Amino acid sequence: MEYRRLGSSGLTVPALSFGAGTFGGRGELFGNWGSTDAREARRLVDVCLDAGVTMFDTADVYSDGASEEVLGEAIKGRRDEVILSTKTGLPMGEGPQDAGTSRTRLIRACEDALRRLGTDHIDLFQLHAFDAGTPIEEVLSALDDLVRAGKVRYPGVSNFSGWQLMKSLALADARGHERYVAHQVYYSLIGRDYEWELMPLGLDQGVGAVVWSPLGWGRLTGRVRRGVPLPAGSRLHRTASFGPPVEEERLYRVVDVLLEIAGETGRAVPQIAINWLLRRPTVASVLIGARDETQLRENLGAAGWALTPDQIARLDDAGAVTAPYPYFPYERQEGFARLNPPLYAPR
Repeated sequence: MEYRRLGSSGLTVPALSFGAGTFGGRGELFGNWGSTDAREARRLVDVCLDAGVTMFDTADVYSDGASEEVLGEAIKGRRDEVILSTKTGLPMGEGPQDAGTSRTRLIRACEDALRRLGTDHIDLFQLHAFDAGTPIEEVLSALDDLVRAGKVRYPGVSNFSGWQLMKSLALADARGHERYVAHQVYYSLIGRDYEWELMPLGLDQGVGAVVWSPLGWGRLTGRVRRGVPLPAGSRLHRTASFGPPVEEERLYRVVDVLLEIAGETGRAVPQIAINWLLRRPTVASVLIGARDETQLRENLGAAGWALTPDQIARLDDAGAVTAPYPYFPYERQEGFARLNPPLYAPR
C-alpha cells in the first residue's frame, strides 16, 4: 500500500481507505447500501489492515449512528493501528440542535462520536456540509477548541464549494485557528466537477482530497453497460435518486473504454476506475466500500500497479466535459490560457 501526506499536514494516510457506509444498515438509503454487523465488520477490518489500509471513514448520519457503533466494535483492541475519520453536520433529528455546525452541535456531535466509536480521540473530524446559518468564525473556534482539548487531531470538510472552503481557510489563517487539511469530495471518471475549482484550490492551499464514491455511485462496476438492462439486483434501482446525476451517453462512453482497458490489463473495471483516480493531483486517499470480503478484495486490487500513459489519456478523453463558465475560456482561448497556465494535467 502506498502512503501519502494528507494535504500539507503531517498526517500520513493510505492511498486506499475504507468507507464504512455499509455498516449498520438502517434507513432507506443506508439499508440499501449494506447491513454489515460487528462480526462481519471485524473481518473486513482484518482484511484492510493486512493490506495496509489503515484509515476508516464513517459519519454520524450513516445509519443514524449505527455505522460508528459497528466500526467502534470492529476496531476494539487495535485503536492504535487505525486512523479514524468521521463527519457531522447533516440532520440527525428534528430538533433545533440536531443539525448544522454550531458550537453546541459540534461539541455534542464530537462527544457522541467518541462514545459510539469507543475512543478518546478522532483523527480526522470533518464537517459533512457547509452550514450557512452559523458564522464561520464560530465553527473554526469550536473545532480549534476540540483540537486543543485532544479530542480531534485534524479538522476537515466535505462537500464544500470553492468560496466556502477558501473563506474558511483565510479566516483560520487570520484568527490563528486550525486549518482544514482535507476535503472529502465526490470525484470519479463520470463526475469531474472537482477539477474546475476545488482541485486548483487544493493544490494552492495544501488541502488533500479524500474521494467518496469513486465508482460514480455504483455505475462503474462493470455491470452497467451500453445496451444491457440494469441488473435486477443493482442497488441503483433504489438509490440512484440519492446520488450524483450523470449523462447517460457519457457514462457509456467511459464504460466502453474501461471495458477495453480491462481486456488489455486483465484488471477488473472497478480497479481501473479507482487506479485512474489515484494518479490525479491532490488525491490523498480514495474511499472504497464493500458489502463483503470478496468485493473488498477486488477493490483493494486497485492499488499497486499503474495504467499506461495511453490508457490514462483514453480515460481522460472518454470522461471529458466542457468546463462551465468562467472556466471554459481558460481552456479554449489562447489568450486566457497564457495568463493562467493549468495547475494540473489538462483533461
